[in-house]
Amino acid sequence: MKKRHLLLSLLITAVTGFAHADDAAIQQSLKKLGLQQIEIQPSTLPGMKTVLTESGVLYITEDGKQFIQGPLYDVSGGQPVNVTNKLLEKKVDALSDQMIVYKAPKEQHVITVFTDITCGYCRKLHTQIADYNALGITVRYLAFPREGMNGQVAKDMKSVWCAADRRKAFDAAMKGEAVAPADCNIDLAQHYKLGILYGIQGTPAILLQNGMMIPGYQGPQEMKQMLDSQKGG
Repeated sequence: MKKRHLLLSLLITAVTGFAHADDAAIQQSLKKLGLQQIEIQPSTLPGMKTVLTESGVLYITEDGKQFIQGPLYDVSGGQPVNVTNKLLEKKVDALSDQMIVYKAPKEQHVITVFTDITCGYCRKLHTQIADYNALGITVRYLAFPREGMNGQVAKDMKSVWCAADRRKAFDAAMKGEAVAPADCNIDLAQHYKLGILYGIQGTPAILLQNGMMIPGYQGPQEMKQMLDSQKGG
């Protein structure tokens, strides 16, 4: 996270020097700061662009002089809507076939959990998977190795995702069992990058269907109550 904060502080000083910044100029300024993978989109904020970067979501003025980072909320309806998270929905949907899914027999809610197989609270959540399912909560997993994509955890998690039986391999890994090496063309870096865009700094991180991100473990009953209250709102 130190790199992230450094990049953002550098961006404050560097972007202010641009009197005019079309998309190409924005790309160039961010690349100078080491942000190589960016995606520029329109913004609902007048005079600003939305930029998805490897350090998170930024909103940059069209003249390139100012930017802000953090969730943008639309409060025009009955309850606030996290616009920043909602714009990432398509990226979540694009990874749906790579998720490890534990479907509730009588599904009422779906949560997407960014997880790490070495995380204690992630393991606790998974030991209760039957309880979540019994309450009508389908649980979908994406990978978010906390140490990044270059460590052993990321390698082990890729082996889990590449196993012939993903759920069996995932169940075993969550019990602390050794992971059998396996390889395939799944790119878990896409899971990790999506987590960064959501601002995740720890696991488990639980994404609700309305775009809300819940940081940290939530037990089955409290998760059910929260989901019911969100649905009712």
